[in-house]
Amino acid sequence: MDKIRFEKVTKTFLIRDEKKKGAQREFTAIRDIDFSVKEGEFITLVGPSGCGKSTLLDLLTGLTRPTKGRLLIDGREITGPGLDRGIVFQQYALFPWKTARGNIEFGLEAKGIPRSEWKERSEYYLDLVGLKKFADRYPHELSGGMKQRIAIARSLAFDPDVLLMDEPFAALDAQTRETLQSELLRIWQKTGKTIIFVTHGIDEAVYLGERVVVLTANPGTVKKIVDIPLKHRLEDADIKSNPVFVEKRHEVWNLLHEPEFIGAHI
Repeated sequence: MDKIRFEKVTKTFLIRDEKKKGAQREFTAIRDIDFSVKEGEFITLVGPSGCGKSTLLDLLTGLTRPTKGRLLIDGREITGPGLDRGIVFQQYALFPWKTARGNIEFGLEAKGIPRSEWKERSEYYLDLVGLKKFADRYPHELSGGMKQRIAIARSLAFDPDVLLMDEPFAALDAQTRETLQSELLRIWQKTGKTIIFVTHGIDEAVYLGERVVVLTANPGTVKKIVDIPLKHRLEDADIKSNPVFVEKRHEVWNLLHEPEFIGAHI
């Protein structure tokens, strides 16, 4: 059974019409998005700026509704936010007055988990992201990579079915980003969560995703879904030299550089 299903999803907005003073016009962010995500699958989304990647995540969180079409989780239409979905943003969105442990426990409180279970759960997820020794540190005492690990742990702690990630590593340096990519794969393999990961990075999309959904320029539509049959990603220290990685990276690159993408920022 599909975990997530986009059924001909279109989203339009009213924006200011630059050509007519005081008037508005309709803007189509995404059009006829139609694909499924299986339970436990890791999907990456790539496309030029303004193609609607973040709009898709907003729809998945339930913060906004489709103009046309339907979006389903476990066969039920999404009608609003829910604790079956966790989200990790590019900016860490941690509470500065709470420790690492306190930030993780916030999600437990929101889900109504008994306080007596908080410590055990927070310890587990701190350990999962490799920060058990930093439980009592405040965000300003942590590096960027550590903050993002805490953000991931907080989203996992209340045990959502689906983890949504909106360019979570974009603000990090290259070395930290690569480390966290591997850590995320390890966490995914251990937890079996369904993950939808938005990125601008082609290498990141191919390394992380079991499938890469390539979106067209505005309005965003699905150009192609590329299967990535990479095995042993964590064991291969030079995965980017793997012939499968090279081939699939080239395919995604070509899709993003075909004529309709000219002039768009990838």
